[in-house]
Amino acid sequence: MANPHRSHAVLLLAVSLALVSSLALAQTYRWVDPATGRTMITDTPPPGSARQVSRATSAPAGGDAQLPFATRQAAQNFPVTLYTGADCDPCTQARELLSKRGIPFTEKNVRTNADISELKALAGEATIPVLKVGRQIIKGFEASSYNSTLDLAGYPKGPGGAAQ
Repeated sequence: MANPHRSHAVLLLAVSLALVSSLALAQTYRWVDPATGRTMITDTPPPGSARQVSRATSAPAGGDAQLPFATRQAAQNFPVTLYTGADCDPCTQARELLSKRGIPFTEKNVRTNADISELKALAGEATIPVLKVGRQIIKGFEASSYNSTLDLAGYPKGPGGAAQ
C-alpha cells in the first residue's frame, strides 16, 4: 500500500519545481539604439525611438544556449546589472565595455524616486553608473576596474571567449 504522505510530498515537490522554473523565464528585448546603431539586449522595454525591436521569452542570461559555456557559467554565478541614467557619458562607456566583451547584463535606467532609493540602498549614494557583478559594486566608470572585476568573476575577455 502506498504511503499517502509520501505521494503528497512528491506532488508538492513537482508543483513547486514547476512554479520555480516558470519564474526563471524572463522577458527579453532586443533592439537597435538609433543614436549609436548598437544592438541592445535588455530586460526592460526599449525607448519609443528604437529600431528593429523584438521580444522573446527565454531563459535568463545564465541559461542562454547561444552564449559560450564560460559566459553562461559566469552569468549564472555572478549576474551583471548596470545602473544608468539619461545623457550620461560614463554610462555609455560602461555599456559599450560590457557589449564589446559580450557580457550579458541587465540595464536599469534610474528615473524615479523608487529607482534612486534602490540605488542608494545598493551603492550608498545616488551616483551613476553603478556596476553590480554578483555581490560586487563598482561606482562610477573606470575600465580597468570593470575589466578586473569581470575577469575575477570568470567572464571571458571578449565575445565568444576570445582574449583581447
